[in-house]
Amino acid sequence: MQTNFFRQLANMNLTGDLQIILRPTKENRFVLSVMLNNEQCGDEARKLIPPLHLRGTAEELDNGFFESISIPLQTASGLMVDMENFMKQLEEAKKKSAMEKEKTDREKKEKEVKEKKYKEAFQKAEELEKECRYKEAWSSLPKVSEYPDFAENIRKKQDEYERHFAPSLFNENQS
Repeated sequence: MQTNFFRQLANMNLTGDLQIILRPTKENRFVLSVMLNNEQCGDEARKLIPPLHLRGTAEELDNGFFESISIPLQTASGLMVDMENFMKQLEEAKKKSAMEKEKTDREKKEKEVKEKKYKEAFQKAEELEKECRYKEAWSSLPKVSEYPDFAENIRKKQDEYERHFAPSLFNENQS
């Protein structure tokens, strides 16, 4: 006798392990439990998918077995594959999120360090200004090219210090 049982199972393209349990009951009847288990799926929700139970005589199970299990098992198989893909995408999103957070934190830290250096240089220039050492104050100001966000403040201070460098030809009376 030749059967095509396994060929029909192969044609279903299920992903995972198919577990079939056949238990005889009274009066020549059987209870058949069919369960698909996909260990590759990392989502624990896969364990909530119940087995499919079929009851009937040997003849009834022979005649309606594949019609009864095809759609539910293919649906369960697709669901577990989708859950696994979802879990992989979720992990990827977590990694990217961590990388973005790390990048943002690094950029924030670099900006804080840069602002601190700017404030220190500006404070040093103001201390030299108090001592009337305008050329040294001008030289100790931060460079506009290094701190473009503070360019306006730096230029104002430079102009202020430059007024003290040399007498202006246009403002002073000639003797």
